[in-house]
Amino acid sequence: MKPPENPKNNVRDPVCGMSVDPKHTHILTTYEGCTYYFCVEGCRKAFEANPQKYLNGKHTKPKGWWGRYLDRLEKATG
Repeated sequence: MKPPENPKNNVRDPVCGMSVDPKHTHILTTYEGCTYYFCVEGCRKAFEANPQKYLNGKHTKPKGWWGRYLDRLEKATG
């Protein structure tokens, strides 16, 4: 399964749904012969812990940096 691409040759981060330019990121992993690109190291680690969770395509929509910030803030502060 290939990550979906948009017209600008960007790909979607399978964890958060953000658009990632594969030419300008070093955060990637290979799973079952496909390369997946990520916006941050945390997304890569989450994907590697449970790839099938993110490959079923059930993340609703991209959260953007503010949504991810709030999620991390809530996780850190309880």
